[in-house]
Formats: sequence, structure tokens, C-alpha cells
Amino acid sequence: MLLMKRVILLLMTALISATVFAADKDTRCFEMRTYYAASGKLDELHARFRDHTMKLFEKHGMSNIGYWTPVENPENKLIYVLAYPSREAREKSWKEFMADPDWKAASKASEEHGKLVVKGESVFMTATDYSPVVKASHSKEPRLFELRTYHASPGKLDDLHARFRDHTMSLFSGHGMNNIAYWAPMEQKDGAGETLIYIVAHKDKSAADASWKAFRADPEWIKVKTASEANGPLTIKDGVKSVFVTPTDYSPTK
Repeated sequence: MLLMKRVILLLMTALISATVFAADKDTRCFEMRTYYAASGKLDELHARFRDHTMKLFEKHGMSNIGYWTPVENPENKLIYVLAYPSREAREKSWKEFMADPDWKAASKASEEHGKLVVKGESVFMTATDYSPVVKASHSKEPRLFELRTYHASPGKLDDLHARFRDHTMSLFSGHGMNNIAYWAPMEQKDGAGETLIYIVAHKDKSAADASWKAFRADPEWIKVKTASEANGPLTIKDGVKSVFVTPTDYSPTK
């Protein structure tokens, strides 16, 4: 009887924990969009977002998370992240946005002398279970952001997530890096099931270099990395990509 009571108690505890986790889990759909501005048109694209687009996004139920441009930007990129309650909500919001007379007027006026965007890319994502709450965050001091993409070795994505969840994030924080958001792509074409995308923030490039140097030399990181890769590396060769980006003046996250 005592054993049965203990089993029931354990099952109830597990059920409560699962319920709490489900309630806390961020189920929103995130979208990272990259626009390639036409030559000489990036400032005009910024102006359209600053003066019109962002407000219209919010009007139609889209949450502006952050807007960035690469530090080295020969392709005139603008990278931004939006959040929606769901993928279905996203489709509805964009349909209404595109049909909005205010957007049509702003778009037409801004493109009187030519298109502002020559190409656009979109990645749909979900927040990982260990990601900080993804929201607009504004620091009093200027920050440099780093957008990183990891391509996991076959069958190793769960191990990679576990390493970030249990070790890497806390080590980042200990070495002065701010964890902003961690995502997993939703679609196969973007690396679903094999890719991790995340953003960290630094004071500046010198601070970033110092933080990474100290992190990689940390005995705890060396121990964790060695143990986690006993059966092979968790990322493919040249599978880690990094882009330093700066927030636009109108970005909610700075």
C-alpha cells in the first residue's frame, strides 16, 4: 500500500510539472525576415519601417521584436524578427496588412522612384524550451548583437540543445554575454531538426572578442565540450556561422 501511494504521488508530481511546463512554454511563431535593399535605398527602407511599417505591423497583431543591420553590410541587409500567436495568426495578419489602405499608400509613396527591396527571405521559428522569454529589450548602454547559426551533426541536435540548456548559456552569462533568444527553424528548407539559431549581446566588439576568448579557455567549458563530444562533434564541419549586427535606431531591442 505504501509503495502504491508513493507511485501515485510520483505520477501526480510528474503530471503537475508537465502541466506547469506546458503553461510556461512559449508557443508563439517567430519569423526572421531578411530584406536586401536596392542600391542606395537602405535609408529609405529604414524610414518606411520607422514611420509606417512597424505601426501597421502592431495594428495587425504582429509583435516587433528587433531590427538589425550587419556590421559589415555589402548586401544592404535589414534583418528583423516578428512574433505571432501562431502560424495561422501570422497568415491572417499579413493578409490584412497587405490589404490595409495605409500600407498601400505608404508603399506607393516610398517607391515613387523605384523599389526599396530587391529580395526578401523568411525563416519561421519556435523558441527552444531553454530560451529566455523572447521580447523587446532595451539596454541603457549601447550593445552589439551577434546572430549565430549552428548546423548540428546528424542525430546530434538534441545533444546540442542539452549542452546549451545545461551548460553553455550559464557559461555565456558568466563571461559577460547576454542571452537574448534561442530558436529552432520550423521548416525543412530552413534546417528544421538540424539547426539552432540564437542571438547574444555584447557591450562592443572588443568585449565580444574578450568574452569568447575567456569562454573557450574556461576549464568548465572544455570539460563539458569534451564529454558531450565523446561520440563525435555536435556540429558539422564549418557548421557554426556568426554575424555581428547593430540595432537600428527604431528597433525595440537595443
